[in-house]
Amino acid sequence: MEFTEGLNLLVARSTAASSSTDSRNGVGKSSLVELLHFLLGARADRNHLANRASLRRITFTLNLDWPAHPSKAVSVSRSASGQKVTLDPCLRPPSEDLFGEVFADDPCAVPLGEWQTLIESVLFGLVGEHPGVSGRTLLSFLIRKVGDHGFNEAIRSFARQPEAQATPSLAYLLGLDSDLAARYQDLGARKATRDQLKKAVDDPVWGRVVGKSADLRGQIAIVASKIDGLNRQISEFRVVPQYEELKNRADELARRIQELGAQDAVDRRNLDHLERAVAEAVDPEVRYLRGVYDGLGIELPERTLRRFDDVREFHAAVVANRRIFLEQEIRDTRARLEAREAERGRLGEEQSRILKQLNEGGALTALTTLQKALGQEEAALGALQHRLEAAQAVESSNREIETARLELTRAIETDLQERHRQTDQATVLFNDFAQRLYGTTRPSYLKIEPGRSSLKITPKIDSDVSQGINRMAIFCFDLTLAVIAYRAGRGPDFLVHDSHLFDGVDDRQLHRALQIAADTMDAENMQYIVTINEDDLAKAQALGFDADPYIIEPLLTDAYETGGLFGFRFDR
Repeated sequence: MEFTEGLNLLVARSTAASSSTDSRNGVGKSSLVELLHFLLGARADRNHLANRASLRRITFTLNLDWPAHPSKAVSVSRSASGQKVTLDPCLRPPSEDLFGEVFADDPCAVPLGEWQTLIESVLFGLVGEHPGVSGRTLLSFLIRKVGDHGFNEAIRSFARQPEAQATPSLAYLLGLDSDLAARYQDLGARKATRDQLKKAVDDPVWGRVVGKSADLRGQIAIVASKIDGLNRQISEFRVVPQYEELKNRADELARRIQELGAQDAVDRRNLDHLERAVAEAVDPEVRYLRGVYDGLGIELPERTLRRFDDVREFHAAVVANRRIFLEQEIRDTRARLEAREAERGRLGEEQSRILKQLNEGGALTALTTLQKALGQEEAALGALQHRLEAAQAVESSNREIETARLELTRAIETDLQERHRQTDQATVLFNDFAQRLYGTTRPSYLKIEPGRSSLKITPKIDSDVSQGINRMAIFCFDLTLAVIAYRAGRGPDFLVHDSHLFDGVDDRQLHRALQIAADTMDAENMQYIVTINEDDLAKAQALGFDADPYIIEPLLTDAYETGGLFGFRFDR
């Protein structure tokens, strides 16, 4: 299939032999759009057209005019079975690894991501950081896909696309500040986070997990104080060699000193008993017996008296021996007490010296324990600080978000004033296309202004509640984007539309749209590729549109086996 400058019509025709059961749906009109995206860097998942069993090993090729090589087209080849894109001629010297990955069997091949980067820089002039804008998102507006419901709304390239995600690309194509438009996404993310946190805080269970900022500040102060104390201990800590041996010796000394004290207590009790026993040990006295007997008038014989003297002397000897024994026990006990006192003194001095060493430092394991405790407290502090940030975000983020939104609104208003030439150009061009479609009786405009959740870009043709008028608003908007971006070097020189764009469009507007496209492409030196059913084209021809110069080969037909884009049928 060969495309030319200007308007290109890929027509789907009903053959004379076709029956009522044949259909031009499935002849390949939308498949062409899919393949263009595929060759221009789209990722192909397992459900992609190119990954169908019948097509997976087919290499598709697109010859593309390339601004960096104006004298020669660049050939882009790709198949779904590989992970590379082959470029001919090479867009980098084979000896220079400018793209990181090199394919040994194909020196002109580049990874898909690098091909996307080349498209961004060469076709769209994207250099450096452009938040929210990429070559792929820009192409999604210049080559809309019916499978993504790209023709539902002008400002969205796929169904349910958030405006805040779509408008940075539209702003870039229109020559506005895309960075400002992308900041709405940050605001949206902050608001979504704030709403989730607010919901959590309001929950009676999860609210305790986040907490109140005042409570959390107190807890942070306490944990921070613990961390300071642990840091001081660690900085002053000195590892004592043979710490465990010293500690064991200190324990042994403590036990020995305790044993000496217990032994002293026993000996002191024994000493007290011994001293009382010595004091009570006296000589026996028996002389008083003679006086007692004399008083009774009884005279004791001399022999009896001698026996009393013998008993007295015996008892005196016993008492003397006992006293000698007790006094020796007392001396021994006192000696033991003195010896233990001396030993206790020596042990106490050694114990004091060891305890001083232990108090001044510790074992390496003790230092590790301190460091582990410090790590735990620092982790606790980090968790508390995150909770405080969350609490503060909930308590103050709504005001901050509103403030940021007002600041962004003012910044966009200022930017729109400074870029009024760009906005005026876009508005005038859109209005010109719309008036050529519907005349001056149907008001039309392109409105650009800051909104609450996104930059608001509104292409409007009055009474566009109908599908046909809405589709023509998309036509005018896309044509405006493509022309303005190409003029400023921010976009390529082509625009592609699927035949679904013309569903429900009045015959007169279809005729005028094709004429507008042909005239604009000639005036701007651009290319417009559109697929169209033959009966729709016939309506435009009946109203005077000369389609013959713009129809390209092949003509797609509803002949079941061979009439489609690929020349054979397969299940999608």
